[in-house]
Amino acid sequence: MKYGTKKGNLAKMRTPCLVLGIYENGVLTDSARKIDGACNGSLKKILQRGDITGKPNQVMLLHDLPGIAATRVLLLGLGDPDTMDAARFIGIARSLGAQLNTLAARHALCCLLEVNCEGRNSNWKTLRLVEHIAAARYCYTDMKGVTTPATAGAKAKAEQKKTELEALDFFVPSKSEATQVAAAITAAKALVLGMNRAKDLANTPSNICTPTYLARHAQKLARKYPSVTTKVVSEEEMKRLGMGAFMSVTQGSDQPGKLIVITYKGGKAKTKPHVILGKGITFDSGGISLKPGAGMHEMIFDMCGAASVIGTITAIAEQRLPINVVGMVAAAENMPSGVASRPGDIVTTMSGQTVEILNTDAEGRLVLCDALTYASRFKPLTVIDIATLTGACVIALGNQASALYANDEELAADLIKAGEDTQDRVWRMPLWEEYQAQLNSAFADMANIGGREAGSITAACFLARYTKQYRWAHLDIAGTAYRGGGAKKGATGRPVTLLWEYMNQLCAKHDATH
Repeated sequence: MKYGTKKGNLAKMRTPCLVLGIYENGVLTDSARKIDGACNGSLKKILQRGDITGKPNQVMLLHDLPGIAATRVLLLGLGDPDTMDAARFIGIARSLGAQLNTLAARHALCCLLEVNCEGRNSNWKTLRLVEHIAAARYCYTDMKGVTTPATAGAKAKAEQKKTELEALDFFVPSKSEATQVAAAITAAKALVLGMNRAKDLANTPSNICTPTYLARHAQKLARKYPSVTTKVVSEEEMKRLGMGAFMSVTQGSDQPGKLIVITYKGGKAKTKPHVILGKGITFDSGGISLKPGAGMHEMIFDMCGAASVIGTITAIAEQRLPINVVGMVAAAENMPSGVASRPGDIVTTMSGQTVEILNTDAEGRLVLCDALTYASRFKPLTVIDIATLTGACVIALGNQASALYANDEELAADLIKAGEDTQDRVWRMPLWEEYQAQLNSAFADMANIGGREAGSITAACFLARYTKQYRWAHLDIAGTAYRGGGAKKGATGRPVTLLWEYMNQLCAKHDATH
């Protein structure tokens, strides 16, 4: 979809749909007041009837108001003007996205940048509006079969083209603000591209989305962006490197595992990179510790961490962000077979530490621990791993926040801030040394599970044993990365927005100190 800016006399602007905000109790925004004046008080008369009161996310569609050039006016409730915060504004952006999908209009003009949101400027508001309008439009249809004759399909496509929204403009009061908003639109489009890439990969079924498939997508990035290079570490090389934990997971599958390394160089050549590492279990059967069958189809989403890494690299490469980032994907299938790992097996990791595998369904930490050791060769400024790691995280936090663990206070604070600014939020969890005792093993340096209690925490504690050489954070996204069940099943794209914002804020922080 195309995005742009417009300024001038709002009443005289021709548009199939004009989007106006109204506050609670019928208080009009500046743009709404101008339109009300042009149409001889028609808006106030409508509001006095009480059909819409301005409560958050209320909507009303008006047609052919006198005195203005707009064909339709979409009124959107904003709530109390004195308590508008980031969460409510984003809720309004989502409502707008849903409403625009229902309109038989190809263009719209949005006047919501004038809404006062505490501590947020037009740049932020533009980013959030584009992000959530695009999210409302997203639909994964790659696997939908053609069930109608060719002529009927062509007719349906023509009908869709006639009614689907093609362009959205933002009304701005001045040329200087138009320049700022245009820059924000460019950044937002890069973010949306990355979000959609992550969703597409995560939604692709496992008979297609294999570790090799992920590697090919990473290689496509290198062909598209001159600033990106991709290296794929094969199973043979992993064996030579001593990645016994990673190999213990992938050995049960006919699909070869891959450690995918995507290097983005947008900063100075000698500047150390930030590393983001995604768990890429393209299907998780649980291995010999087989999962229950009822929800196993959702295990195509066990590579959402990997998808978020590829999506984030896509977004920052499209944006040409001045930063160096290494994106890593630990890609494997976890399958039961005659050569699969068994509960009770002991493996040696790349770090030299040994692990007793008590449960083969705790496989994510096994591929990640070797990848985290491999990450140290980049001498990273920070390392963040992202994984749909534990069901315990879903029980603890639901689908609102991702769990955050970190061995560095500044890194944790930066991620929390990025999460609050985007509402792709995280909640910090403890990494206390006392939890480490749950991983004790009689026969190895550690077990791969720590028992029923504090399951998300002990998983993070396991990973922490491999991250002592650098500043590290772990995001458990098991509750936030996807929605399960029925027609609403699908990847959310989280935490691409969080990671993208974090990278942008690192660049801003660097600029402020140099």
